[in-house]
Amino acid sequence: MPRSRSLLTALLLALAVPALAGPKPPASRGADVDTSCAPCRDFDRFANGPWLARTTLPAGYSDYGAFDELYDRNEAVLRRILERALATPRAKADRNTTMLRDYYGACMDSAGAEREGGRPIVGLLADLDALPSSKDLGRQVAWLHQHGVSALFRFGAEQDDRDSRAVLGTLRQGGLGLPERGYYLRTDSASVATRAVYVTSTTNLLQLSGESAATAAAHAAAVLEFETALARASKTAVERRDPKTNYNRLEWDALVALTPRFDWAAYRAGRGFAAGAVNVRQLRFMQAIDSLVAATPLDTWKAYLKVRVLFDAAPTLSSPYVKEWFALRSALTGTTEMLPRWKRCIAETDGALGEVLGQSYVKEAFTPQDKARMLTMVHRLREAQAEVIARAPWMGDSTRVAAKVKLDAFAENIGYPSKWKDYADVTLRPDAHYANRATTRAYESALDMGKIGKPVDRTAWEMTPPTVNAYYDPQLNSINFPAGILQPPFFDTAADDATNYGAIGAVIGHEMGHGFDDQGRQYDADGNLRDWWTTADVERYKSLADSVRAQFDRYTVLDTLHVNGSLTLGENLADLGGLTVAYVAMQKAYASQPRTPIHGFTPEQRFFLGWARVWRNLSTDGSLRTLVQTDPHSPAKWRINGPLSNLKEFHDAWGCKSGDVLIRPEAQQTRIW
Repeated sequence: MPRSRSLLTALLLALAVPALAGPKPPASRGADVDTSCAPCRDFDRFANGPWLARTTLPAGYSDYGAFDELYDRNEAVLRRILERALATPRAKADRNTTMLRDYYGACMDSAGAEREGGRPIVGLLADLDALPSSKDLGRQVAWLHQHGVSALFRFGAEQDDRDSRAVLGTLRQGGLGLPERGYYLRTDSASVATRAVYVTSTTNLLQLSGESAATAAAHAAAVLEFETALARASKTAVERRDPKTNYNRLEWDALVALTPRFDWAAYRAGRGFAAGAVNVRQLRFMQAIDSLVAATPLDTWKAYLKVRVLFDAAPTLSSPYVKEWFALRSALTGTTEMLPRWKRCIAETDGALGEVLGQSYVKEAFTPQDKARMLTMVHRLREAQAEVIARAPWMGDSTRVAAKVKLDAFAENIGYPSKWKDYADVTLRPDAHYANRATTRAYESALDMGKIGKPVDRTAWEMTPPTVNAYYDPQLNSINFPAGILQPPFFDTAADDATNYGAIGAVIGHEMGHGFDDQGRQYDADGNLRDWWTTADVERYKSLADSVRAQFDRYTVLDTLHVNGSLTLGENLADLGGLTVAYVAMQKAYASQPRTPIHGFTPEQRFFLGWARVWRNLSTDGSLRTLVQTDPHSPAKWRINGPLSNLKEFHDAWGCKSGDVLIRPEAQQTRIW
């Protein structure tokens, strides 16, 4: 997927400078470009320099880009919908309106939150304090998972990698309070400081729950030690990218034998699914949990589970709890102010009732005509993808034929689901924020558990309709574009074709490219994990991918912190392929129309300016540090410049020459499609 929040950004709407002759920019006539920087030296700075210079991070943001500006416009639509629901008399409200009013209204009730303090979770914390022994962990962890609280591991319904028609229960590593394992194990000053903030916030939350200062401090230290043990047993983000080593299908009895100290019968009863085969993504992690069940004191188990509840619940409780939750977020991202409550509540309502809110959103923001125009563009991109597959010099004939079969099998999901979720069993209260959140989470959990052992539901979406993002699903072999991203200026029917193809066109190409990146290529047209390329083609592809990996490894983000070329490989490959495919489609569009410069820029130049404006972004150093260590997407500057340095089309469009900073030596340039 492109990346949610802060790296997806807007298209170029208006430029006002003459065409460029050679690598140097022309004299400015008020254009939004940096005329002091040649495009072939740093295209991000050339295309986005003035925007970066005049833009400041809004209060509450650790990242901000034109994508966020688009999100803000969508958010304004959602706010109108929710405020209208609040104003609708109960007697005149339909069920959807009532649900939105009760959820959003309860979330917005700050006075009620202050009155309640920590009371909404008092009973849950008391239950955890009364944990009789580690044998009761199965029941307690099941309740937490059922209500959306991360603890110990993750369990959900997923398609069987080897048989995409089947749905299995799937176990993944989890249970950490910090973003990933490295935060517990690295010894650099930033990681040490973050751990210190985590311990302090943990201590303070435990005190708010009723523990003495000394007891809370001791428990916080024990929780950090326990989570560090989980971190040591966890795979790295790079290791988790290998689908083959993360496929370990076990029958239920084998899972019980693998981890006999954990009460799986109680867990299964609490989640409500039938015993059957399970895919254990990380075997070593689950074996470590089994050892920890025996080795960890009961008092530490209680503290750990309480801490997971406290951090999860804190944003819904009174100010002292929110303060501790935000202190950790600030340490991780560099954010110094919290977003306004209405912004947080809109995001939470979208997460909890996304397909209720989404129905109202698409009525206001996404017409059938919009959907038809988007489908036309997708079909053009698919034709272009077929062309680049047909001419890829490294791909043999048998693999080429199979790749075309996979492309032809892509499912296209545009705007919103064909079938909306039924929330008939969800009952909300206008005065119970935490309880409402638990209720909607339990509903989603029941839906998820109900999929295990059933036929695959190919209509389900991973994202809500207002989301400004997109994704490719390798097991469903589908490309998915929520209505939220298909808005001006991201997808603007008033803009010229070149700009649109450089922006949303490249995003479409990016998502299709995921079907053939280092992970997606391992899944066939039916979504099954199997070897369908010839050995020779795999080796040639890996050689090209390794070149891209090495290229991004060399980019320095902060001090000695580099982009992780292995972690970001799939997204970098998709960017490179997406640009190539979108460029082919753009050229086809101009085969039957005049190639007239607009504000002095050729269609080819407008295409690449559209690309750069899609990814422009401001970030705090803290956010960049977290992104590089946890996110499979490269930071904005290198998403813009990185793939362009490999593309002859870019070099020709801007008159770049050998020796220009942005032009990699010809022997190092990588062309996959």
